[in-house]
Amino acid sequence: MTQSEITCDARRRLIEAGGRISQDLGMGRILGQILVYLYLQEQECSLDAIGADLGLSKAAVSIAIRQLENLGLVRRAWKKGDRKNYYRSAENIAAALQQGLMAFIRQKMQTVGTELDHVNEMLDAAAVRPDADADLKFLHGRVKRAKTLRDRAGKVIDSPIFRFFVKS
Repeated sequence: MTQSEITCDARRRLIEAGGRISQDLGMGRILGQILVYLYLQEQECSLDAIGADLGLSKAAVSIAIRQLENLGLVRRAWKKGDRKNYYRSAENIAAALQQGLMAFIRQKMQTVGTELDHVNEMLDAAAVRPDADADLKFLHGRVKRAKTLRDRAGKVIDSPIFRFFVKS
């Protein structure tokens, strides 16, 4: 294998690993692929270049880039005299990943919390009726327990000690 082939294969393997990890975290495969791709690039890259190199449509790349920007994992860059937008990974990728993942976790917990609150309200009214069956009462108890767990997890994530260790 030539040095160029080794370099290409190493990049490809890392990009695929990033995609798998991102998918396992529920963030989508493309996000991880693009993040690792940009991290491994010396220069800023356009949407067209990213799409061509990864075999993705410009629309898919554009959506993923926007999400990565919102998480602070990717930065936009401009080249003088060029109208295209270019992108690069955040300067301190470790700090950006920590902040981005924490924002993602908080958002997911909020989404779950909203649904738990809605379902709990729905079950509260039905579970107190005299004709409530055992299945309804069981489900109501589980939802209340899930709400308690969500509240506790939220307190841990928002605690100063947890934030200290995440920043370290």
